[in-house]
Amino acid sequence: MGKVTITFLGATSTVTGSRFLVSSAKSKILVDAGLFQGLREVRRMNWNPFPVDPKTIDAVVLTHAHLDHCGYLPLLVRDGFAGKIFATEYTQKLATVILRDSARLQVEDARYAAEKGFSKHPVPLPLYDERDVESTLVNFAKANFREKVQISQDAFVTYFPSGHILGAGFVVLEIEEKLLLFTGDLGRNNHPLLSNPDLPPPMHFDAVITESTYGDRLHETSQGEFAAQINAAIKRGGSILIPAFAVDRTEVILMALHDLIEKGAIPSIPIYVDSPMALTALDYYRDAVKENSPELRPGVALKWKDADPFDAGELFEMRTVEESKSLTNIDKTSIVISASGMGTGGRVVHHLKNMLPDPKNTVILVGFQAAGSRGRSLEVGETKIKIHGAWVPVRAAIVKVESFSVHADSFELVEWLKGINHPAQVFVVHGETDAQEALAENLRKKLNWKVIIPKSAQVCEI
Repeated sequence: MGKVTITFLGATSTVTGSRFLVSSAKSKILVDAGLFQGLREVRRMNWNPFPVDPKTIDAVVLTHAHLDHCGYLPLLVRDGFAGKIFATEYTQKLATVILRDSARLQVEDARYAAEKGFSKHPVPLPLYDERDVESTLVNFAKANFREKVQISQDAFVTYFPSGHILGAGFVVLEIEEKLLLFTGDLGRNNHPLLSNPDLPPPMHFDAVITESTYGDRLHETSQGEFAAQINAAIKRGGSILIPAFAVDRTEVILMALHDLIEKGAIPSIPIYVDSPMALTALDYYRDAVKENSPELRPGVALKWKDADPFDAGELFEMRTVEESKSLTNIDKTSIVISASGMGTGGRVVHHLKNMLPDPKNTVILVGFQAAGSRGRSLEVGETKIKIHGAWVPVRAAIVKVESFSVHADSFELVEWLKGINHPAQVFVVHGETDAQEALAENLRKKLNWKVIIPKSAQVCEI
């Protein structure tokens, strides 16, 4: 049996930039290739040369389609990676949408910064463009859930549904007779569409690499709080802005709004989804319902056979730039759902600029807000935030609603992980420092596991 190592190239002391290189004498396998997001010094890491020659990597295993897991792929390919990128069917479809949108936004942001002169760089450049993305997409190779696939000379991967977003999976990587489990982003047991995460398979793992996004907290906010905040905004005569991740979070929120309107908990008001990427992803979710995808909860497809689970009657899909700009002039109380979920880019930035100064309005934060993001600034109570080089006063009500998170919290993570039969090593990643330390301590005390919180670029032998 040969030597196997894992090198932690991202998602150490941060929630973003998932990149884990597993190496044997015969293979190099990269699990996820995500972008760093949040603080400026963290984002700058995306511009650093990749520490391993991409030409030497045999395959990439993609756990799911979120940008912090797939967003680095075009750079990897541009710099010489020519192997296959393994992903499930819907991960491949959604990653295609996300990568194209990422390239478009980067090009637009660079152009806008050059025009307005607020960049520190003489010629602002995008990390990559649409051509780099199209060169990447041809490398995708489909993997089915619960089927072992050979991905290199001595490596095999098996995907299991993780309940996080459509297509997401935790993976078992077998290499040189070693077994490694990567949780990816682990979902919860309350998703309105997706089945619960599969239980860990009954194997003895040499290493478990687990996320810890909410490793130090519990999800407690109820849907009632969501309804109360919407009603309060309506009473003030204001509108509601919900910065939401384009993939899955938008769908979950639309279903919650549908349910609240149907029950009479909130009145029916116009709901605008303003994100081309979110709308494309929404169509994929509609396809999954129509096709009764095996990823869905039993009975979901039958329940919505003759109805749209995302449209309560006043849903408007804002696809063009002109349609998006028209929302600035709407004088009727409404709900605007727009990406990105942390307010870091995309159309939501323009809506924040427009809506934050008015105390009648409400901004509802419905997902994790990374350090350094505009969403985190709002969450911690900043009274002004910088948008497009200018300071914007924060007078709108800012509310955080945790019930929409599709990440397992600290209790749910431990409950799921304890189904694994005492792994030889456990690595806690994909979390800010406090969350990593809290989960690691929990696993040591409750499960008596040997737990390591790896540092950036640390190499560990399995």
